[in-house]
Amino acid sequence: MLDLGKKNVLGVRINAVDYAAAVQKIIAHAKSGSSFGVSALAVHGVMTGVLDATHRHRLNGLELIVPDGQPVRWALNLLHETQLTDRVYGPTLMLKTCEAAAAAKIPIYLFGSTASILEDLERNLTDQFPQLIIAGKQASRFRTLSAEEKAQVVSEIKSSGAGITFVGLGCPRQEVWAYEFKDDLNMPVLAVGAAFAFHAGQLAQAPSAMQRAGLEWLYRLGREPNRLWRRYALLNPQYVYLLTLQWAGMRKFDPTNTTAPSDETRYG
Repeated sequence: MLDLGKKNVLGVRINAVDYAAAVQKIIAHAKSGSSFGVSALAVHGVMTGVLDATHRHRLNGLELIVPDGQPVRWALNLLHETQLTDRVYGPTLMLKTCEAAAAAKIPIYLFGSTASILEDLERNLTDQFPQLIIAGKQASRFRTLSAEEKAQVVSEIKSSGAGITFVGLGCPRQEVWAYEFKDDLNMPVLAVGAAFAFHAGQLAQAPSAMQRAGLEWLYRLGREPNRLWRRYALLNPQYVYLLTLQWAGMRKFDPTNTTAPSDETRYG
């Protein structure tokens, strides 16, 4: 088990942890019923925080941010000599958390995505983990919620008896959701994005070799070029450039240099 604490990557605080440490933290907070925001960030997620001081405030307000992408793991090793041997991939973290939750008899809740994906996801998770208790699920409305609707969502999740909530709304909306809902729910809230579609069997993951080489982005770009080309063409080179500046000491990235949100977005 490895837990070296939070490290500064371009002003975003990333936890240098392995799967075992991450799951242990999640289960401990589920058992204690305490607020615990979790996100798995790849380059896109990190750069969203770099370019938006308000979103950076939210990210740095989450208790656990794991290195989802290999380039984020490489950054931790380069900048802080963490010697991480593997990333903490969001979809895998979800499965490992479900396995631990099943063993500990901690019910989970699924929020976000579409009704079709949630149905397939629930079936596949219960097939894989027969002891897993799925206390409830709710598809995204894909719009801003009123304060009353947010309160209703919180009430439904809490009354379900769930001890862990997984949210799949895509980056950065799911991180905003985790930040805004975690203190109301008083439980671990895991923003896991495409893990919902992957584990539902509705979206293919990159081959293992491409994942290990940090080329998952290229695989996804090939499958969804119209949606993703701007993200990768603009953000990936910028990430490498800024990372080089931080490594060389030519630019400082202060994690406290953020802007607190003036109001909730309440997307759901």
